Amino acid sequence: MSIEALPEPAAPLIEIRGLTKRFGSNEVLRQVSLTIAKGQTVAVIGPSGSGKTTMLRCINLLEEFEGGEIIFDGEPIGYSVLSDGRRRRLPERDIAASRSNIGIVFQSFNLFPHMTVLRNITAAPVRVKGIDRATAERTARDLLARIGLSDKADEHPIRLSGGQQQRVAIARALAMQPKLMLFDEVTSALDPELVGEVLAVVKQLAEDGMTMVLVTHEMQFARDVADTIVFMAEGQIVEHGPPETIFAYPQSERLRVFLRRYHEAYLL
Repeated sequence: MSIEALPEPAAPLIEIRGLTKRFGSNEVLRQVSLTIAKGQTVAVIGPSGSGKTTMLRCINLLEEFEGGEIIFDGEPIGYSVLSDGRRRRLPERDIAASRSNIGIVFQSFNLFPHMTVLRNITAAPVRVKGIDRATAERTARDLLARIGLSDKADEHPIRLSGGQQQRVAIARALAMQPKLMLFDEVTSALDPELVGEVLAVVKQLAEDGMTMVLVTHEMQFARDVADTIVFMAEGQIVEHGPPETIFAYPQSERLRVFLRRYHEAYLL
């Protein structure tokens, strides 16, 4: 009887080790550690103020952090840790190179109002990565087709709905051909009827194998799209695991309380 070889585990794309972040005397992140494999979709849930967004911003070094390290695709982000434990800030060119491979989409769309949709998507690839404009425009039009907005290339953002603007923001991030996508509550600023069109785009990215970290309050969406759920509270990761375990068999009282309050608030 032949024995099939087990598949090799996916290599880690992000390794967060003992991440600590303070705002003054307030320790927002406390020794957070998390490993995310290539192709994995991680949904981060938890109460407001638990450090979810701060962790996301530290990954892209939009927030400096006081302790720990973040390894992205085998290379440190922001700081390298010396043999004696001291940290050394990396050159800005190295930080910029890491950032160019990490796309991030925020609650607010942050589109340039004076630029057309097409220019919003092509500006960074042309200016930051040096891609020629014709190639950048072809990629942008392909992305607009992918998100169902081919007919909006020459429109300005003010003429788009909130859901359409958020989809353009996603396309703009994807135009940089990132290895990792970060989403920070991308539906929280949208009217309820517009949420579905944005979540459909994110779900398709997950199915296509994009590595993603999603901070979200959409519990059903997190259950449907994520490989791993991370529950944070008071600056720490309390539990993490597959959706079927986290939602059906919470191990901590803190997670049980959070899920109960969510059900009371949204499902009754």
